[in-house]
This record gives sequence, structure tokens and C-alpha cells, in this order.
Amino acid sequence: MGRILSIDYGVRRTGLAVTDPLQIIANGLTTVNTPQLLAFLQDYLSRESVERFVVGLPKQTNGRDSDNLPRVKAFVKKLGQAFPTVPIDMWDERYTSVMAHQVMLDSGIGKKARQNKALVDEISACIILQGWMESRQRSPFSL
Repeated sequence: MGRILSIDYGVRRTGLAVTDPLQIIANGLTTVNTPQLLAFLQDYLSRESVERFVVGLPKQTNGRDSDNLPRVKAFVKKLGQAFPTVPIDMWDERYTSVMAHQVMLDSGIGKKARQNKALVDEISACIILQGWMESRQRSPFSL
């Protein structure tokens, strides 16, 4: 069984999270400068088995497409070309940044660390992945 890798795609930085090999727990992986993202993924997938990508679907709070959606769609196209055997799912990422900040507050992380946007992106990717995993547990048609 391969890992599932979650991507919180951003213009400057991209947060990544990944499951354990048994696909039970979502863990933050890292934050990568977006221009180096595909190279990072090539290297990571050369070392680890990844069964599926889950990419955050950027929506506004009212459900409309966000300004970042065209960039995410272009990235997903490149991702599919780079890794044609790895399926890609999109998952609603609304409120993940707010939830990431709350997780940081609840965990007692200091104010300076909470201002680390790279950490917020990584936690957001973890929240995206956790939400996707939980939806599969509820579905009688789980993958």
C-alpha cells in the first residue's frame, strides 16, 4: 500500500502532508517553494511509494472559485503529466488556514512560530488530507 500525499498549492509556497504507509494517519511533510515543487515530488516519489495525490481545491467562503483556482488547475495538469500513473483528487480547502491557526493556538505554539506561514501551509495540507481520509471512511464506496 502506498502513501497518499496532500498538496496545499500556493503561489510562493506549497504545503505538503502525507499518510503513513498503512494510510491511517496524516502527517505534515514539509513546505516547498512552489517553483521547486515538481522537482521535490520527483525526488520524493523516487524514494517513497505514493498511491494518490490530494490537491486542495481553492474556493471562496461563498463557494465560488477563488483567484488561485486557475493556477491550481494548471499545476494539476502538470502534476498529471509528470506522474501519469498516480490518480489525483481535489478536496475543498476552505477554512484550512483558519483551522491551521487554531491548531497552532491549541497546541501552545508561541506567537513567533504562529507567524511562520510555511508552518501554516504544512498544517493546512495535513487538514486537507485528514478531511479527505475521513470522507473515505464514511463512504460505503471507499477506495
